[in-house]
Amino acid sequence: MGNEYGIHTIDTGFVRQQFDAAYLVVDGDRAAFIDCGTNYAVPRMMAALDAAGLTPQHVDWLILTHVHLDHAGGAGELIAQLPNAKLVVHPRGARHMIDPSQLWAGASAVYGEAVMDETYGRLRPIPAERVVEAPDGHIVHLGNRPLLCIDTPGHAKHHIAIYDEKANACFTGDTFGLSYRELDTDKGPFIIPTTSPVQFDPEALHDSIDRLLAMKPAAMYLTHYGRVEQVERLAADLHAQIDAMVALAREANGKPNRHEALKSALADLYASRAEAHGCLQGRDAMEALVLGMDITLNAQGLEVWLDNEQRRSA
Repeated sequence: MGNEYGIHTIDTGFVRQQFDAAYLVVDGDRAAFIDCGTNYAVPRMMAALDAAGLTPQHVDWLILTHVHLDHAGGAGELIAQLPNAKLVVHPRGARHMIDPSQLWAGASAVYGEAVMDETYGRLRPIPAERVVEAPDGHIVHLGNRPLLCIDTPGHAKHHIAIYDEKANACFTGDTFGLSYRELDTDKGPFIIPTTSPVQFDPEALHDSIDRLLAMKPAAMYLTHYGRVEQVERLAADLHAQIDAMVALAREANGKPNRHEALKSALADLYASRAEAHGCLQGRDAMEALVLGMDITLNAQGLEVWLDNEQRRSA
């Protein structure tokens, strides 16, 4: 799927259809990928390039919004197939792309080696000379098209968003929340924040959302999932929910079944907001269809934040 600005949405196929997006940005005969999914998405990335009438030699950049494996796991395999491309990544993420052993070990400790192999495939290191660090304000030149990298912590400390001046749009990674097309109504997109482990920081996330809004973009391109407009309304929705989610986390803290209590409270929050938005699926169907995994991850991330906050104030 492309638009007049040469932006093509690629479904990486991770988890389910229309869940995890990467993008191909084409300007003249030069191209950049933004995010890449897992190893198993690499054929889809190459197919998108072919469909755009381009070859691997036309790709100058692979830009990662952050190094979570659902968006960056395939970076090494993809770069290996792009002879002229360099990887652009937040300075905090660069070492993990050059030597992904720590990323792999951390995730494997949670999920186990077998699940990691099946879900992501082995992580391929990227030669250091092909990695470009993108601090706040770094500009990637795609031909004559500047792509501005903006430091956007809150979801992860190693997160950048990319502002494309030509399209007047931001590629937001996970900073600007999750919005699944199944939950669109005649009021437009429905959105929730993502607070997945382990670096959720509510104040930083509020600030990052405001920084993106200050660019006055016409649209946001989310990794979960696709292009959304109505950006001011969605930003207000995100701000309100971040505060509500933090309040629910504090409320659940100290309960013996904190995780389950928080998951239930989050499900209630999202269901009531979705119903007000005109989503008619109902809470159970909505959890089964799209939000079940997100509710669990959001609860886990909020709990990590709670525990860290308690340690800091101790």
